Amino acid sequence: MLDLAPIPAGGTAGQALRATIALAREAERLGFTRFWVAEHHGMPGIASSSPPVLIGHIADATSRIRVGSGGVMLPNHTSLVVAEQFGMLEALHPGRIDLGIGRAPGTDQATAAALRHRGPDEFPRQLTDLLGFFTGTWPAGHPYASVRAVPGEGAGPDMWLLGSSGYSAQVAGALGLPFAFAHHFMPANTLPALALYRETFRPSQTLAQPYAMVAAGVICAETDEQARFLAGSSALSFLRLRQGRPGQVPTPEEAAAYPYSDLERAFIADRQSTQLIGAQDTVRSGLEDLLKRTEADELMITTQTHDPADRLRSFQLLAESARA
Repeated sequence: MLDLAPIPAGGTAGQALRATIALAREAERLGFTRFWVAEHHGMPGIASSSPPVLIGHIADATSRIRVGSGGVMLPNHTSLVVAEQFGMLEALHPGRIDLGIGRAPGTDQATAAALRHRGPDEFPRQLTDLLGFFTGTWPAGHPYASVRAVPGEGAGPDMWLLGSSGYSAQVAGALGLPFAFAHHFMPANTLPALALYRETFRPSQTLAQPYAMVAAGVICAETDEQARFLAGSSALSFLRLRQGRPGQVPTPEEAAAYPYSDLERAFIADRQSTQLIGAQDTVRSGLEDLLKRTEADELMITTQTHDPADRLRSFQLLAESARA
């Protein structure tokens, strides 16, 4: 599962975060493998601005499921801080922490500046530094060779590179790291990026063979009609975000009553065409097709609804379908 701790209209960040922790507990009970949270800033409808803090609470509230970031936007941070944070999480919860790394700011330009976002050009150097802090291995003469990440060095989390284009795919392949692709965000780039990853993959101490994950946007309900109704909330939320009017996640009733223009309807239809929205059989068929087309080693599901109970029910229905 990938979760953003969405804040519903009329709700609070605290309520959203507690709902995410409750969802993680249920994910573990249902048998899901991982529960990741994403880094976003300055968005009234998303509470997951600090993945390391939230990951710590989720890991404390669970006992077996892997918990991680999908992802931490490395240019917003120094590599040493990320290494120490996730080294500490791994020390507290050994064998259960994943560190997914991205290179986008996860916000607007003004907020990125407030975060001292370093920009994509510095990403390769930051990534090299991060790997150095975890492994303790540095190029000759590196200025940070005497700096140690404690905890972190020699006992880091499982590290992934995230992406929605070919750039991160090639970097992940060259470094021999697992790769997670944001199909739910950039579906058209999925197959080309995965092909690049596999073509450029070089075996490493981490992986002998490429390992790819694909993230899919899913809303599962009792019927196709109910799922489409619930999906209206995230559709309107994303439309407002693209229009520069981000807000809390609207109710499905508000979304159904919204006076969409023809252009807005086309925008939403295009976005939802690559999501899996429907009853159990509909979603299961879509996931099986996605897995076959991408040849992914693992699927990650992300679901956004107004009511946390609908989000929870969506995952319960998915788990029931998988066991059938």
